[in-house]
Amino acid sequence: MPQTDVRGREPRAESVPALSREAFDWRRFTSRYAIVGFWALMCALYAALMPGKFLQASTFHSVFASQQALVFLALAAMMTFVVGELDLSIASTMGLSATLVPVLAVLHHWSLPLACAAAVLCASLSGLVNGLLIVKVGVQALIVTLGSSTLLLGLASLASSQTTVSGLSVRFSDLALYEILGLPVSFYYGIALALAIGYVLTFTPLGRHMTFVGANREVARLAGVPVDAIRIGSFVAGSTLAGLGGVVLVASIGGFDPTSSGTYLLPAFAAVFLGTAAVRPGRFNPIGTLVAIYFLATGILGLQLLGYSGWIENVFYGTALVVAVSLATIVRRRTASN
Repeated sequence: MPQTDVRGREPRAESVPALSREAFDWRRFTSRYAIVGFWALMCALYAALMPGKFLQASTFHSVFASQQALVFLALAAMMTFVVGELDLSIASTMGLSATLVPVLAVLHHWSLPLACAAAVLCASLSGLVNGLLIVKVGVQALIVTLGSSTLLLGLASLASSQTTVSGLSVRFSDLALYEILGLPVSFYYGIALALAIGYVLTFTPLGRHMTFVGANREVARLAGVPVDAIRIGSFVAGSTLAGLGGVVLVASIGGFDPTSSGTYLLPAFAAVFLGTAAVRPGRFNPIGTLVAIYFLATGILGLQLLGYSGWIENVFYGTALVVAVSLATIVRRRTASN
């Protein structure tokens, strides 16, 4: 029998309009995917200004086939940002890894698998040292990672005798350049890596603990979360990803000049912060970072096709970093207020 109220009447169903239940949340949608809309508008603008240059398959191939090292580096930076830390040494870590592979394989005649493993191991160890100094000793992350960045750059220059070491086998380049559906296999590495990190951060206890530590370290500690282990692990994970990025980078170009590693740091940071304005607004997330990387790459390539070169890359990435940090701050404040 149906339940009745105190007056003996059957309760009426809540008068919620069906339309309100199914109404599309445009505000939430636009906050998540506004950058995708801007990306489409930017492509439309470039296509209108130079249809003969921009609307070419080679243009889109250049955008999606040349950012793999930056993808690995940006995701490496994101691993420390998620837990509220900072690592300025990831670009030098990637440079050391990209330098050690040809030095060990070509100059010292190591096998390529062993050279790659040693390069990634060195990268992981640098992250471990950074993490121990910051978490256990208590040195500020800015000081430690800035110092280790310079140290790693010096070690890479020492190992290579300040020259670009090349001579890797052509078969080794297939590790990064072998094409699948018109794009190098390294593009799919980046997609798979972003999806894997996204899964860990969203659906696993470890990922939730990392986000908890980044939101409030002391509260997380009181809740029983192993804060120190997670902080140290984030540095190791970030450096390991940077080391893998170095392997992919040297496989794609055949050699590496360690002095050029610093040029990757600003684009990586710009992509990570810009990524907080997409997919999961106010949070560091790998899919948003991935979208931001190709958004920025498209913007720079379009400007280069318009005739701007040399200085434009630094100006674009510098401006993007300032705008991205400002947007991230605004989005976080709005999220917190809601």
